[in-house]
Amino acid sequence: MDIVYIKDLRVETIIGIYDWERQVRQIVSINLEMAHDISEAGRTDDIEYALNYKTISKRLQSFIEESEFLLIEKMAEEICRIVRDEFGVPWVRLQLSKPGALRGATDVGLLIERGEKPA
Repeated sequence: MDIVYIKDLRVETIIGIYDWERQVRQIVSINLEMAHDISEAGRTDDIEYALNYKTISKRLQSFIEESEFLLIEKMAEEICRIVRDEFGVPWVRLQLSKPGALRGATDVGLLIERGEKPA
């Protein structure tokens, strides 16, 4: 199995359950691993066979900037759904975090996997 990844994609959005969180945009950070067979892209040097990480990151940035989720869990599920459904990715691992959201901690967040991991 090959992995295409995006590391530390930072996006500003409204996220959180507290009143003050509904008033200010906060940064979320995305680390994304996506299963994709890269052999044909490697053989042909043709972007048509590659998983276009630029297209995926632009789609996710747009989606997240426009969203106003209460829970990071809901945002994570929607990110995975977009990647799997719109880009045909069979398996995804997502680390989604809110840097600086918890006093005394550098980062808080979650790590989820969705789909079937190819052999």
